[in-house]
Amino acid sequence: MTRQPVTRFAPSPTGEMHLGHAFSAMVASHIGGGYILRIDDIDHTRCQDRFVTGILDDLRWLGLAWRGAPVFQSDRLATYEDALRRLQAMDLVYPCYLTRKELDAVLSAPHGSPAPLATDSLLPAAETARRASDGRAAAWRLRSAAALDRAGPISWFDARSGRDVAVDMAAHGDVVIARRDIGTSYHLSVVVDDAMDGVTHVTRGEDLADSTHVHRLLQALLGVPSPVYFHHALVTAKSGKRLAKRDKAASLASLRAAGQTVDNIVANLPPLSSLKLRQ
Repeated sequence: MTRQPVTRFAPSPTGEMHLGHAFSAMVASHIGGGYILRIDDIDHTRCQDRFVTGILDDLRWLGLAWRGAPVFQSDRLATYEDALRRLQAMDLVYPCYLTRKELDAVLSAPHGSPAPLATDSLLPAAETARRASDGRAAAWRLRSAAALDRAGPISWFDARSGRDVAVDMAAHGDVVIARRDIGTSYHLSVVVDDAMDGVTHVTRGEDLADSTHVHRLLQALLGVPSPVYFHHALVTAKSGKRLAKRDKAASLASLRAAGQTVDNIVANLPPLSSLKLRQ
C-alpha cells in the first residue's frame, strides 16, 4: 500500500489568517488526509498569543482538524542552536556584523549584488574583531559556495511539475540562517522541524518555491531526509495581487463575523480536486 503523505501547516501568529492561509491549510489537509499544525512563533518581536488563539479558532471553524497537539517552534530553540553549532563545526557559516543600514548600502550600490555574497569580506578584520569584542550580536550566514561544494550535485522534487530541480543558490548568496535577534531563521528552523515531525510532503504557496533551494542544501548538510515539495498557486485579490497580512487582507474572523459560511469561503477558493500531485 502507498503510505499516506505526512503534511504540515505552519502559520506564523503575527496577524489574523486570511483566505490564502485557509487554502494552504486545506491543501495540506487534502494531500495528507490531515496535517501537523506547527506554529511558527520564533519571531518573538512580532508573534502574539491572541493570534495563536485566532489561528486555532479559524481552523476549527473551517473543519480542518490537525493531528495531535500543535507544535510550537519556540519550544525547539535549543534544537535549532544545535543544528547551527553543527554547521559552525563544518566551517560552513560565519558571523555577519553588518548593520541593516550597511547592508542596504551594499545592495543599493551601482554594481551591488541582488543577494549579499561573502559579507564577511565587507568589513575590515579589525572592525569585525572590534564589534565582536564589544559583545555585538551577529547574524550567521551560510557559505553557500562552500556548502554546495561539500554537498555535491543535489536537487529537490517538484510534485507540481513532476520533475527534479537542481539546487541553485545564485539568487540567495550567503543567506542568513540565524538572525542576530532570535538565534535562528525560517530556513534553518523549517528544515529541522520537517525532519523532527517526519514530514514527507511539504505543501505551501508558490511564492516560497525559491526558498526550497536553501532548504534542500541545509538538509544535505545536516543529513536529514528531503520531503517532496508541492507549491500551490496563490489566492489573490481581485486586483491579482497576492493576499498579505501587511496589506490588511480580509481576515477569516472578519468574514465569519460578517455572516460568511464555510461553504461560501470554499466556493471562492480553487477546487482541491484540481490539484495534481505528480510522481
